[in-house]
Amino acid sequence: RYIGGDEVAAFEAEWAAYCGAGHCVGTGNGLDALILALRACGIGPGDGVIVPSNTYIATWLAVSAVGATLQPVEPDPATHNIDPSRIAAAVTPQTRAIMPVHLYGQPADMDPILALARDHDLRVIEDAAQAHGARYKGRRIGAHGDAVCWSFYPGKNLGAMGDAGAVTTDDPEIAARVRRLGNYGSERKYVNVERGVNSRLDPLQAAILRVKLAHLDAWTERRRALAAAYSQALADTGLTLPQVPEWAEPVWHLYVVRSPARDALQARLTEAGVGTLIHYPIPPHMQEAYADLGLAPDALPIAQQLAGEVLSLPMGPHLSPEDAGRVRETIA
Repeated sequence: RYIGGDEVAAFEAEWAAYCGAGHCVGTGNGLDALILALRACGIGPGDGVIVPSNTYIATWLAVSAVGATLQPVEPDPATHNIDPSRIAAAVTPQTRAIMPVHLYGQPADMDPILALARDHDLRVIEDAAQAHGARYKGRRIGAHGDAVCWSFYPGKNLGAMGDAGAVTTDDPEIAARVRRLGNYGSERKYVNVERGVNSRLDPLQAAILRVKLAHLDAWTERRRALAAAYSQALADTGLTLPQVPEWAEPVWHLYVVRSPARDALQARLTEAGVGTLIHYPIPPHMQEAYADLGLAPDALPIAQQLAGEVLSLPMGPHLSPEDAGRVRETIA
């Protein structure tokens, strides 16, 4: 079976159960999941969508793909996630949705976001591409908002062997429309009720994800142990370390530190054989793709500052607390 079938259906059921959601619909990739969820929630031209200024550009691209208008909001500098206290001021009569991102695998503060959404009759579409298994106030990310969008890109905490994605939701109508839109706008062969696209979870990727899902919690605990070792070992180095609110249980897709001497630090670590990455060196508002917005760097100063200071240290279930010690020694 090359398209759909038992492996896809089984993974969708298993992932929905894992996330505590009523429904899961597989998609071709994480960006498609965002686009299809926006469309399924009725977001399109003329609508405004509040997005974080500090995120991977896919969050913004999804809004652009449905013809909606971006309304960027700055992050909390402590967590790098969208700052709920800034969202209310960004809401306009055009606003129809909020798209929080659970960046680096740490949940955004959902309760105030959901309360604001209820007050203004807004949809909440979560970008959980880095948050597989993360918990907000004891409950796994997966159905807090109207729809939650996942990427299973190979580098994710739960990764396939190629592109793959999904949408989870408690709303059966949203789930049905995501599935229809991703299947050419069709629920029955050769009967197309709307203009859809081709974005379906490949059964081979679903089969791989089913095997790996059984290991996800163990891998997450190893990431948490490494993050704890980093936080202890780097406490006196002068770096700005990740801050975790008491209500958050992150899954540490990334362990991101900040340094005003980031580039020099990265160069020294590279010389010592310690690989690092920058997530992300250019904020979305400064990408050439969004030059038409006419935003200066200081239009979103927190996102701009973070882009110049963040550095992602080695992170993954293959690493040990001893590896954290080596990184600490090199940084010192």
